[in-house]
Amino acid sequence: MRSVRISLAAAAVAALVLAGCGTTNERTSGGASPGSSKSCKGTDGKYTIGMSQANVAEPYRQRMDDDIRAAAKDVPQFDVKFADAAQDNAKQVADVENYITQQIDLLIISPNEAKPLTAVVKKAYDKGIPVIVLDRKVEGDAYTGFIGGDNVQIGREAGKYIAEKLLPQGGNVVELKGLAGATPQAERHQGFVEGIKGNPKVKVIASASGDWLREKGQAQMDALLKANPKIDVVYSHNDPMAEGAYLAAKAVGREKEMKFTGIDALPIPSGGIKAVEQGRLSATFTYPTNGKEAIAAAKKILVDCGTIEKSQILPTRLIDASNAAKIYAEENPTG
Repeated sequence: MRSVRISLAAAAVAALVLAGCGTTNERTSGGASPGSSKSCKGTDGKYTIGMSQANVAEPYRQRMDDDIRAAAKDVPQFDVKFADAAQDNAKQVADVENYITQQIDLLIISPNEAKPLTAVVKKAYDKGIPVIVLDRKVEGDAYTGFIGGDNVQIGREAGKYIAEKLLPQGGNVVELKGLAGATPQAERHQGFVEGIKGNPKVKVIASASGDWLREKGQAQMDALLKANPKIDVVYSHNDPMAEGAYLAAKAVGREKEMKFTGIDALPIPSGGIKAVEQGRLSATFTYPTNGKEAIAAAKKILVDCGTIEKSQILPTRLIDASNAAKIYAEENPTG
């Protein structure tokens, strides 16, 4: 009898320990280990994804949302909700907080700026919501995966193109930067500075921030034109600002004095590839929207119950007069 009582007591203690500890996932807030799926049910499950966009007023970001929406149609288990922060950090924080309250299954976010969005992204991740960060980064590594281009490399390629192809004998460059605080702005500037080092006769004589927007790029270029009588090349951190710069120069009859380059190369009628084909831009560099890749990553996590790489970097390529029409046709096979 004594041995039976000891065995029963031991079993009771073990049961209490197991009940108190639970599994690793059960002990994590939100019911899952940070960054893993809370409820991977495979192909039988239904999943709500929250997409937090920085600013759909930028054509690149509207295209990103469109690409996510199109890719998600091929995954019947997915319901994707979209929120637009309209370039407002506080609103984007609130959008993500709202998604957390709704207990979404996965968060996709393209942050407006890195620092202000870092804490709320970490909050979602720590609650067991997988987080896929697109295009612009947050600080630290509290997210499941990052998908984007190598902005330093893109800036470097743009710098080399200007130094070697547009200004081999040297000349004056003005730089139209994106939104301060957004990681691509700093990285595209850094890469550009590295890219032009090989030609010391290339001089950056002025810069201004157009916040990624065509209208602001145009206004900034108008001021730069008044202050600088000789500009040979405009290096813009995206195509809309480059188009704005072209319009400002054209308004005062100076568009033929200089060349314009951008980044994004959206394959749409108002995008950078057509601007090159039609002669307004000398070149642009592709910057994938990452939408298709984001949905593929979400499917791997939620439906396939797998894991994704911490960082997925997509390549860029130069678009100039030699290949713009061909690439546009390839991207739009039905016309």
